[in-house]
Amino acid sequence: MAFETQRLFRDIAASRSFSQGARLNDLSQSSASQAVQDLERQLGIILLDRSTRPLTVTDAGRLYLDLCKDVLRREEEFQAELDRVKRQVAGIVRVASIYSVGLSELAQLEQEFRAQYPDALLQIEYLRPEKVFEAVASDRADLGLMSYAEPTRGVVVLPWREEEMVVAASPWHPLAGRSEIAPADLDNLEFVGFDEDLPIRRNIDRFLRDHGVTVRLVMHFDNLQMIKEAVAHGAGVSIMPARVMRDEIGQGRLLAIPLAGTTLFRPLRIVHRRRKQFNAAGQAFLELLRQAPGERAAEPLVHAS
Repeated sequence: MAFETQRLFRDIAASRSFSQGARLNDLSQSSASQAVQDLERQLGIILLDRSTRPLTVTDAGRLYLDLCKDVLRREEEFQAELDRVKRQVAGIVRVASIYSVGLSELAQLEQEFRAQYPDALLQIEYLRPEKVFEAVASDRADLGLMSYAEPTRGVVVLPWREEEMVVAASPWHPLAGRSEIAPADLDNLEFVGFDEDLPIRRNIDRFLRDHGVTVRLVMHFDNLQMIKEAVAHGAGVSIMPARVMRDEIGQGRLLAIPLAGTTLFRPLRIVHRRRKQFNAAGQAFLELLRQAPGERAAEPLVHAS
């Protein structure tokens, strides 16, 4: 029973999907299904109930899943120690990130990492915030980058940076000429927001409520890119991190207008499994992320008018 098979079964069980587990292991769905069937024949037990959607893990499957997690943890610890013995930065770093960090940040970080550690490899997956947390908690990712993370018994949350939130508007919006906007100026305006199940939506709603502001929600999305597009096309204003608007500001499609007399931040955090044993590459990437966090957070807000 090779580590690859145990890793495949762990991922299928965690995602409750052959297709998702196969994708995480760079296999076709048919190959993943065949591997599990071969494993079941070898063990003489049924590991997965395929009659349910999504599929479920049998009682015997849960026992084997516990074994897989333990063996893979020990194998991970062995590889980490082996890397230290070799004194070389090599291996794979699995990173799960929210979309906005990936689009604005990780390409540059990946380039820096590759230049410093050519023998190491980053595998990056972009997910919704709750999926980033799940990927880290289930050990499908070594590190996670997300906003509004809260620690649990199994997951550590490390500070990274605080991103200033501003009013986003198109250059043709009536507020476009302002150098700053008071929260009260947003009252009764058409507003493009986030889906209500996202932490950033709850934070913005709380901010508006605390300032006695009611907006008219005309659209809502689960990612910043769609919100930026809607605002750029004049659907309404929004509140979002200034950092993620740089391209659109440079193109003259969006304005980032500071909030007057108040500050609102999006907290970005690094998350990883508690007592995680990083290989040399993982430790190096974590150090790169945490390098000069104050300088990363202190870049000036750009306002185009």
